[in-house]
Amino acid sequence: MQAEPIRQVVIVGGGTAGWMCAAVLARVLSPQQVAVTLIESKDIGTVGVGEATIPTLKDLNKLLGIDEAEFVRQTQGTFKLGIEFTDWGRLGDRYIHPFGGFGLDRPEVRFHQMWLKLRALSADAGDISDYNLSLVAARLNRFSPSGGKGLLATMRHAYHFDASLYGRYLRRFAEARGVNRLEGIVIGVEQRNDGFVSGVVLKDGRRVEGDLFVDCSGFRGLLIEGALKTGYVDWSHWLPCDRAFAVASENVGPLLPYTRAMADQAGWRWRIPLQHRMGNGYVYSSQYLDDDTARARLLATLEGRPLAEPHLLKFKGGHRRRMWEKNVVAIGLAGGFIEPLESTGIHLIQMGVARLATLFPDRGFEPALIEEFNRQSTVEYEQIRDFIILHYKATQRDDTAFWRRCRDMDIPDSLQQKLELFRTSGRIFRYKDELFAENSWLAVMLGQRIVPRSYDPVADSIPVDHMSRAIVELRAGILKAAESMPEHAAFIRSNCQADTVDL
Repeated sequence: MQAEPIRQVVIVGGGTAGWMCAAVLARVLSPQQVAVTLIESKDIGTVGVGEATIPTLKDLNKLLGIDEAEFVRQTQGTFKLGIEFTDWGRLGDRYIHPFGGFGLDRPEVRFHQMWLKLRALSADAGDISDYNLSLVAARLNRFSPSGGKGLLATMRHAYHFDASLYGRYLRRFAEARGVNRLEGIVIGVEQRNDGFVSGVVLKDGRRVEGDLFVDCSGFRGLLIEGALKTGYVDWSHWLPCDRAFAVASENVGPLLPYTRAMADQAGWRWRIPLQHRMGNGYVYSSQYLDDDTARARLLATLEGRPLAEPHLLKFKGGHRRRMWEKNVVAIGLAGGFIEPLESTGIHLIQMGVARLATLFPDRGFEPALIEEFNRQSTVEYEQIRDFIILHYKATQRDDTAFWRRCRDMDIPDSLQQKLELFRTSGRIFRYKDELFAENSWLAVMLGQRIVPRSYDPVADSIPVDHMSRAIVELRAGILKAAESMPEHAAFIRSNCQADTVDL
């Protein structure tokens, strides 16, 4: 006999996680059957400096029926074709991890395998970066929307936007579809005899009951950890950075269509260009750098005048041992945190919400649903973790104790296997629903000087002269396609320019 359906969903916490969850649930659930309430307080702020995303956010926008131009306009957004990494392999190194594919694969062999073969023969293969349209366009500061046929079909893009404005945008969307917002601070959690949460108590004495609770309370994990004590899987031995200063500054120079990640003394600094300002931050290890020095370093390297005091965040890389326990589901920082190096924060929120929608329970809370949610979540976190560790491990820097520690550290077996496979013959395999595709691994490994000793022998089935002609034509075609695009800032002015704001 089927259990009673969920009637009341209570989301504890707003910000990006809370309002993204509210927006999706409002879209996929019937407001006549399921009431969604979100509790947040103006007294508990969010860090709305600047947020970088990956292309999967386009899937969410499509689900919600959000118009891209209006979304970018309302969030002071810009477009993102990838991430530029400087000083990661060695001091002076620079490469871009782009969205979209490298070259054009053949049915029997990957493009980069043909490139590796020509390179081994000392043929005119050029640099691998010449064969990615998103990358070449980013390098030229050009932008055109993803899609189309031929080479244009290889492009992908994401966004930069103001995180505070994004939260407000989603709030308007959710409230227009029936989500009820309560202003208040949660000070207590009430539980039944079996440990299930029955309600939360607000500072003003109000009590809010629910069937299903979504914990979007940030690092505190007010429900998932504060009440249910699920524990935490600590990855700080692989992800040594545990703090970040964030600050907004005036936007100077060209409006670039990519994020910057600049390796520094004991971590790395980010630049996220928005229409009205620049988002900046310094992610670092407190074991190797004190807060005052990190703050000073960030301010000293800004390209424009700071618009506020830097805000300090403290975190620990890892995730809750169980991200769904009893009738509480943790989304966003409440569930876990992998540092922002590859802009996966919003993706993890998005996937957590999508997973909840797919496995949405009744009041019986079948264990199989909960276990599958936790299994998928754990696998996803571990796969992203490995890709982030790669950036630190694949360094030849020895100029500071921090980088020597990263270079020499042990790594998970799953990552070690990927590295050994690539070093032997350039092969990369994507496992099931793994987020980062082969092209992402290729960009970072080659960008940080991991060069395969050989290539896939199947590439020998293609005549060298044919391969050489095709690769030269492809390189020229990609450059021509990129040069035909408008400048990034010009595209924004013509299509999605935001209203001016007072800074």
